Amino acid sequence: MTSTTEPQEDIVPRSTEPPFDTAEIDRLLTTTRSVRRRLDLSRPVALDVVMECLQTAVHAPSASNTQLWRWLVVTDEGLRHELARLYRAGGQDYLRANAENPGDESSQRVYRSAQHLVDVLDQVPVLVVPCIAAEVDQRNAPALYGSVFPALWSFMLALRARGLGSTYTTFHLAHAKEAAALLDIPPGITQVGLVPVAYTVGTDFGPARRRPATEVTYLDRWGAPVPPAATG
Repeated sequence: MTSTTEPQEDIVPRSTEPPFDTAEIDRLLTTTRSVRRRLDLSRPVALDVVMECLQTAVHAPSASNTQLWRWLVVTDEGLRHELARLYRAGGQDYLRANAENPGDESSQRVYRSAQHLVDVLDQVPVLVVPCIAAEVDQRNAPALYGSVFPALWSFMLALRARGLGSTYTTFHLAHAKEAAALLDIPPGITQVGLVPVAYTVGTDFGPARRRPATEVTYLDRWGAPVPPAATG
């Protein structure tokens, strides 16, 4: 019997052209920063814009395609004020420790940025609480958290592409039970963090300072460097 299955290369033509504008995609990926000080507190954010970004985000992969991410979008002024209070309370220990031991200039910039967000969080027009529709324990934590963070990052990228800024925060999780009561989050739902969302003051963000990939990448065995010819 003759097989009617065609070789894959005959079905899907090979292309040497990249499917996207890689320069623009790389610019988006490298300039999506954690934005705290440049959030525009005076400009409203339409709910449909947030939902558009979330619709993009939920195309991210998840373990066994479970799609256990849930998103609580908070726009009510009173609820935002109370969430900001919990966030402020949760960040006190961190901020106090950094105030007493300021460290180098880089650490001081991070501290000042974190302190600024604590001070203005109640004025940020939209707060998004990403959640997991499951209880997280030591056994399932890698799969569950590993399934929500790709979607969270996609959300932040989609925001950046539309002129909005965000940052992933966790201070309020020290008071997660109070936040759950405030927002009617039922038992069995795990809060992952809190993401402030606002338009940015300007869009001229550059890449963050990072150690080059060559310093943190090994080939075949731990500690074996990648050959210079492969690093461009």
